[in-house]
Amino acid sequence: MFTDLPAARNREVASAIAHYIAGVLDRSDMVTIIEGLCEGAELQRGDRVKTLRGSSHGVVKRVLEDGRVVWQADGSSVELTALPETLLKEK
Repeated sequence: MFTDLPAARNREVASAIAHYIAGVLDRSDMVTIIEGLCEGAELQRGDRVKTLRGSSHGVVKRVLEDGRVVWQADGSSVELTALPETLLKEK
């Protein structure tokens, strides 16, 4: 069902489903997580983003010609480069 998702997002979908089955996550939270992972957000400079697990948050600095995203984590001066499928746009 989720085979068209990039591998990193597919793992997170499986994790959310497993947490729901284990009773650690309620249904509405699971659905919200899965919907967010299935969205194909176009990231642009200035967008707020977070990693798939939500452990880091930051701001997109620029999008490179090859599609990779350069972003800066909150509280850091270091710029990080990531594939767009490994970041989620914050709402």
